[in-house]
Amino acid sequence: MKISSVKGTNDYLPKEALLRDYLQTKILEVYRSCGFERIYTPMLEEIENLEKSEGGENLSLLFKIMKRGDKLDKALETGDRREIADLGLRYDLTLPLSRYYAGHRNDLPSPFKCIQLDNVFRAERPQKGRLRQFVQCDIDILGSDSVNCEIELIDTTAKALLNVGIKNFKVKINDRRVLKSLIYAAGFTAADSDSVCIVFDKMDKIGADGVRAELLEKGFSAETVEKFISLMSITPFTLEEAEKYCEDKAPIESLRYIINTVSQLAGDSYSIVYDRSLVRGQGYYTGTIFEVESLDFGSSIAGGGRYDNMVGKFLNESVPAVGFSIGFERIASILTDAGFQIPEAKKRIAVIYDTPDILSALKKADEYRTAGNDAVLFERPKKLGKLFNKLEEEGFYGCFILNESEDLKLFGNR
Repeated sequence: MKISSVKGTNDYLPKEALLRDYLQTKILEVYRSCGFERIYTPMLEEIENLEKSEGGENLSLLFKIMKRGDKLDKALETGDRREIADLGLRYDLTLPLSRYYAGHRNDLPSPFKCIQLDNVFRAERPQKGRLRQFVQCDIDILGSDSVNCEIELIDTTAKALLNVGIKNFKVKINDRRVLKSLIYAAGFTAADSDSVCIVFDKMDKIGADGVRAELLEKGFSAETVEKFISLMSITPFTLEEAEKYCEDKAPIESLRYIINTVSQLAGDSYSIVYDRSLVRGQGYYTGTIFEVESLDFGSSIAGGGRYDNMVGKFLNESVPAVGFSIGFERIASILTDAGFQIPEAKKRIAVIYDTPDILSALKKADEYRTAGNDAVLFERPKKLGKLFNKLEEEGFYGCFILNESEDLKLFGNR
């Protein structure tokens, strides 16, 4: 049997788990202080729900679960592979939340401000920064179409990032309605827009030439593609420039309002800018979209937007919704690589005892715990030196050897 974890998943050592617990606690602390409430949803969803969720390229990364027993036998007899699966693992937390809200909204406040910190699953090609199982930290507001919801989400997310030690970042913001106006101005149709958005979302990775090649490969006319590339290459491209291509000025005014308000909230802590190239790959976004970019590490660490039609897929009526998700794995990786130390970690003290003295050892350990420390028991080994080295390596503050001394032995790194 193999002892390694499945490719694209990780085992975490105690020190790594401690950091992950700390980060989630600090994020959750901010979320709750800002009035959001935590919920839980299953990792399993009906395959029909997942496939109709407009998740963009994530739909090609679904982990599908085969039917069981007689149902599987009957599905195999049809010869249709689409009949084999009836469930899937969630690829994000938005679709489960939408289903949850549709089923429970009569029991929830309106608007509903919720938290989800949980695992999601994507059949990614495993590589650095691309896991098949990873944690997302989401906050969402459902039941309100007020633009102030976007402001509240950005402000809360920024507070959470600052609370875990991420300092140098900027918020990038766009609106799907503005982006589509630019797409239409180039000559694409409404039916083309989702396909164009999926390709344009890769601009940072494949550049303008790559976007041009993919759009041409999809069969779009060279004239339309060139006009689009030229339009998206204008520098600088401000909201005032974007407004020239928008018949509906409401999205422009909304972006201005959000940027001006958040800028005042942010002060010198971070910045917020309009970015015409921001797409967000999921097809379910309907309005404002945003991302947070770490300026120290040049990568996206959070993202989200408004998805006013998702809940309606379950209720056949429009329900406004908007959310923001922190890329937890990226944050944990950045802080680990930077040598981040938990600032509020309790001192860890080892209580070493001879086997018959377990009762006294437990009482002594409780004394240290009452004083605000973590205390770990170790039966006395034959060679104390090896144990000391291991404890020091693992970050223990010191040790107490029962029946030898009343003083705490501090390790050399203290």
